[in-house]
Amino acid sequence: MLTFLSRRLLASIIVLLLASYLVYILSANAGDPLEELRTSTAKNREALIQQRIQQLGLDIPTPLRYFLWLGGILKVFVGHFTLGDTISGTPVTSAVGSAAVVTIQLIVASVVLAIVFGILIGITTALRQYSGYDYTVTFLAFLFFSLPSFFIAVVLKAYVGITFNNYLGDPHVSWWAYVFIPLVIGAAAAGVSGGTRKFRWITFAVATAATLAVVAFVAATNWLVTPTLGAADIVLVAIVATAIALLVTILNTGLQNRKALYSALTAVAVGLVLYFPFLSISNQLNVWTVLLLGVVTIAVGALIGYLYGGFDRRQSMRNGAIVAFTTGLVIVISRFLRSWNDYVQYVANGRPIATVGSGTPNLNDISTSFWIHGIDTYTHLLLPTISLCLISIAGYSRYMRSNLLDVMNSDYIRTARAKGLNQRTVVMRHAFRNSLIPLTTIVAFDLGALLGGAVITENVFAWSGMGKLFTDALRRVDVNSLMGYFVVAGVAVVVFNLLADVAYSALDPRIRIAA
Repeated sequence: MLTFLSRRLLASIIVLLLASYLVYILSANAGDPLEELRTSTAKNREALIQQRIQQLGLDIPTPLRYFLWLGGILKVFVGHFTLGDTISGTPVTSAVGSAAVVTIQLIVASVVLAIVFGILIGITTALRQYSGYDYTVTFLAFLFFSLPSFFIAVVLKAYVGITFNNYLGDPHVSWWAYVFIPLVIGAAAAGVSGGTRKFRWITFAVATAATLAVVAFVAATNWLVTPTLGAADIVLVAIVATAIALLVTILNTGLQNRKALYSALTAVAVGLVLYFPFLSISNQLNVWTVLLLGVVTIAVGALIGYLYGGFDRRQSMRNGAIVAFTTGLVIVISRFLRSWNDYVQYVANGRPIATVGSGTPNLNDISTSFWIHGIDTYTHLLLPTISLCLISIAGYSRYMRSNLLDVMNSDYIRTARAKGLNQRTVVMRHAFRNSLIPLTTIVAFDLGALLGGAVITENVFAWSGMGKLFTDALRRVDVNSLMGYFVVAGVAVVVFNLLADVAYSALDPRIRIAA
């Protein structure tokens, strides 16, 4: 394994060096970085031109200038790493660093959500092949996959962000929401559930009635404007956490594994017991303490599963850890919602869904609360994340559906069915992991590409990330900034592809990577 990875890494470094040389030569000859100064009317124009020539080394032949730039990178071994200066005179490393943080913040949320929902939709459509649900999802997937990203982003700004902000000025639930939303969710639930016609109709009726009750609750409590019920929030947390615990158990072990089920429900109960103590200390928390609590929560859930034991103790531990984490996540979201009104009134001025920028300017002057800052981050991430997710989910769901259908027709799957294993065990424990292998390659490429910046999405929503850095550098013929962008994007592609190689052997034990 190490020999193989070393060879791949060496080959990747050689490719990066050759590609970086080519990109440097092309970008250096793509325009004149002195153009804006040549057309300037400043009295010291000639002095400014000479200063920039000296600063960027424009009097040095381009090939030699490349090796000087490369020498700055190689100085990392002596602790003096540099990517040169931008055309404005600031270090490229600081510009790339700040831009990369913004882009990472954007892509982490979008990629995680796209992978989760893409896999879920792909699995359900594969299991319901050629059903009405499959045809509907296939149509929507191809629709979103074919739409230009800038079109989706603009539509989201106009009809989600601005419309919802306007709705908060005169909140009311229209009559069509009582009809359309329950019917759509009921039909989706019936399509996913499958089974006999009677069972699908029962699922449709239950899901429609439950959704209608939720819509009525939202309308009666004005929950979209004030998403908190005070002390009664624990009831909502209990309902949501219990539903997640049952769903995780069904997918992970099945409800017949009582030890795993008890582990999940006990994890929910422990979370509810600690709900109010958590609220009492929540104002003193920050991002690091919340992350630490998340790690502790997972450990406690695993311990609960270990103590319950059972035929397969690992299943109980895994179930307990997952449910404990999701219960903690629900509690944290509930705490964020308690600060929603303060954010809307004092920070967002009644229009919480942001359509421009990655954060509210001068927010530290308004509030230092971790929860206010978290809501601000979420409201600015919402629309760009949805924009990237819709396209990625469409692609991932198609790949997952195709891969799972191929795997389900394999000989070892037929053998598993012949042994009497149920559908959940066949899909989740035998077919699921192998069907992830091709998807892993696609996700690795997407992660590397997105880290280079979602150029169109960032421009539409005015995010100052890697995409904006690239377009600004290209427009100003800022070679060093362009090369900084190339280094980040190129290294990201190499790293994620190496991780994909490692993931192959973890997903399928039959794969052994050798030199």
